[in-house]
Amino acid sequence: MRVVVQRVAEAKVEMEGRPVGRVGAGLLILVCAETGDADADADFLARKIAALRIFRDDADKMNRSVKDVGGGALVVSQFTLAAAWRNGNRPGFSAAAPPAEGERLYRRFCDALTAEGVPVETGEFGAHMAVSLVNDGPVTIWMDTRDPR
Repeated sequence: MRVVVQRVAEAKVEMEGRPVGRVGAGLLILVCAETGDADADADFLARKIAALRIFRDDADKMNRSVKDVGGGALVVSQFTLAAAWRNGNRPGFSAAAPPAEGERLYRRFCDALTAEGVPVETGEFGAHMAVSLVNDGPVTIWMDTRDPR
């Protein structure tokens, strides 16, 4: 699975001008399930992100997690994170999990993050959405369960 985690002052997602999900200070998490991803990938990322120390402490060091600061997460599905872009000018998305499996893993991730004690708001899987955010820092971290870093 691939995710982009952004520390935000606020973020929201709308569909056709109506609000669907929003979060104050916390995280905006864009999630992409790829072919071959498993429940263990979703669970691992949820545990890691819930404990990720990217919020400032009293000494102005990134030393606190979203749970430590009482923040929440806005989680949005984004299959375009699976883009193959090297050949040609139109990206391909064949590495993305099929829609039913992608939605299942997306929901698994949301449930696992909630189980870690992080309040979760969501967009709508597979829908065209308008996402807006105020990135705090900016702090943006890309994570991929297949990346050995």
